[in-house]
Amino acid sequence: MKTEIYIKGAREHNLKNIEVRIPRNKLIVVTGVSGSGKSSLAFDTLYAEGQRRYVESLSAYARQFLGQMEKPKVDYIDGLSPAISIEQKAASKNPRSTVGTVTEIYDYLRILFARVGKQYCYQCGKEVGSQTIDQIVDKILENSAGTRIQVLAPIVQNRKGEHREELDEARKEGFVRVLINGVLRDLSEEIRLDKKSKHSIDIVVDRILLKEGIRGRLLDSVETALRIAEGFIKIHFVDDDKTEIFSEANSCPECGISYPELTPQHFSFNSPIGMCPACNGLGTRLEFDPDLIVPDKSLSIMEGAVVHWGKMNRKQNSWRMRILEALAREFHFSLNTPWQRLSPEVKNILLYGSAKRIKLKWNSTNAFGEFNSRFEGLIPTLKRRMNETSSEYMRRYYMQFISNKPCPVCNGKKLRKESLAVKVGNMTIDELTSLSISEAYNFFDNLKLTGNDKIIAEEVLKEIKNRLSFLINVGLHYLTLDRKAPTLSGGESQRIRLASQIGSSLVGVMYILDEPSIGLHQRDNRRLINMLLHLRDLGNTVIVVEHDEEMIRTADEILDFGPRAGIFGGEIVFQGSVEKILKSEKSLTGKYLSGKLKIEYPQKRLKPDSRKIVIKGAAQNNLKNLDVKIPIGLFTCVTGVSGSGKSSLINQILYPAMSNRLNRSNLKEGKYDKILGCEFLDKVISIDQQPIGRTPRSNPATYTKLFDPIRNLFAQLPASKIRGY
Repeated sequence: MKTEIYIKGAREHNLKNIEVRIPRNKLIVVTGVSGSGKSSLAFDTLYAEGQRRYVESLSAYARQFLGQMEKPKVDYIDGLSPAISIEQKAASKNPRSTVGTVTEIYDYLRILFARVGKQYCYQCGKEVGSQTIDQIVDKILENSAGTRIQVLAPIVQNRKGEHREELDEARKEGFVRVLINGVLRDLSEEIRLDKKSKHSIDIVVDRILLKEGIRGRLLDSVETALRIAEGFIKIHFVDDDKTEIFSEANSCPECGISYPELTPQHFSFNSPIGMCPACNGLGTRLEFDPDLIVPDKSLSIMEGAVVHWGKMNRKQNSWRMRILEALAREFHFSLNTPWQRLSPEVKNILLYGSAKRIKLKWNSTNAFGEFNSRFEGLIPTLKRRMNETSSEYMRRYYMQFISNKPCPVCNGKKLRKESLAVKVGNMTIDELTSLSISEAYNFFDNLKLTGNDKIIAEEVLKEIKNRLSFLINVGLHYLTLDRKAPTLSGGESQRIRLASQIGSSLVGVMYILDEPSIGLHQRDNRRLINMLLHLRDLGNTVIVVEHDEEMIRTADEILDFGPRAGIFGGEIVFQGSVEKILKSEKSLTGKYLSGKLKIEYPQKRLKPDSRKIVIKGAAQNNLKNLDVKIPIGLFTCVTGVSGSGKSSLINQILYPAMSNRLNRSNLKEGKYDKILGCEFLDKVISIDQQPIGRTPRSNPATYTKLFDPIRNLFAQLPASKIRGY
């Protein structure tokens, strides 16, 4: 086994023909000024070559799906391990991805609930038990005489394949009809199914008209269907076009509702078997949002609180003004009262309308009179107009008032009601995933199972607890398992992937990380370093591109790039241990570590004046009704441990609220009472971790608009004017 990675002639980007030997199975920190070539060596050379060699080792058939990977500009690399890159980038934009699915903890939860979960009736809450054949028949006969039913035996449920054996067996049994994906087919004809598609097949055992004396025939048909479908039966009510499922295994003794045999798919919001049918497992639906219709609740209706109506004090003679005046008279409120001080009843009438007729008086140069009319309400009006319009422009206009709201059927829980009624340790799967990771770990640590359940769940619980502990150790204890992946910061996403890699317990791998300490408090940074050391101790090479002092001082080996950025960089100015870099004269990093150079703090600080931004009653997420004052004209730092509420205050309350007032945007604001001090500013800008753009035509000059005056300059040249440029 080779003890080092040897790189010769690395020339990617600004690298200047670098030759370096990197020890294996160590924690290597690659540091240096921005733009000096760190990522060019770590990601664009080492990782790129590791990936290329892996792809080349695959068969020609597999390579055709992966495409050709370009070889980095390097003469020779020896001792390279399989490479895994964990970059500083935002997580998946898939709205179905959550912390639980990304870390695979949710997969283990699905197995746990399917194997040891206790089923309860979603209607009455009683534990689900088995049904006898007589109970099933009695339940069917509760329907009125004259009801037409089909007794169906479900032999295939949502499975891929041609299913020839099942169909042939049905023919041998003497059956003549089947329902395939809801379509009635005759078994005498040749049936060909696409083996790559999912199918559901139900044998039609009998077709019965319920009447007196039919019990014996129904009993025989139900018994036959249960035998064929191994304990399951479907009863299709022809006139109502609805289907009920009965089972010898699971049903509620009180309500008679039958429940399916649990599988992991019943707890998957990505599977038709488990997902809520109303929202298709997303947990949200697009609805008109009162917070977007009335973004600034400190304004009155006359001042323009309702964006769609605008400022009504400029529309005194309009038909809408007459309606609003009549509403105000009828329901005793003032159009000059700030929206936040209107009663909930009045807000509900304005948003959703009233069935009560109101008297309107109209008087203009062309017409006058009195009318009795109902007020439709803002949201029903916007819905109707959006459905009626054929204009794409107007559709985009109405979309600004729409946001994702929790699904009213599953209440945002994504799963069917049958799945949400299953419990482990007196908690449902949605209740568990809504806990913070540290709370979930405590739950599983204290979970007491007995008998076979304890034996069945032992390995699954071990995996769940291990993965939860890894997330806690990288400082993500505050996240919940149902937190959507697109809402994670780049740093959080990177640490989740790091925890997943540690959970996989791979050995002999080269991990390359991009500044994993970004956004971490020092308390959590120590935990992160311990995890990287654990990854190294498993027998892996860990290469970290980093600027953090504690990370550099922990490294087994340091590669310091420089001496400056761009064409003035691309060289390794130092390689060695922490003790040696402190004495290095060439290393800029070493001079800062040793204290020879340091960042000077300002001797004089600006004194705040009376101008302040005041946030009152901040209550978003975990904020506890805070009152915060931020001085204007000063450099203000918001800090604290991970999950303490920094982003909730600044990114979810302050920025959306200021942007709605100053930039005329329509962002959803977090929970707060009021914000004061907007009059002292004229613009608000958010600089976050989102990529600035992915078009290949963009470059720093075009993005900063520096290219505009350059183009104008060239356009004014005589040669340009001659050519008509």
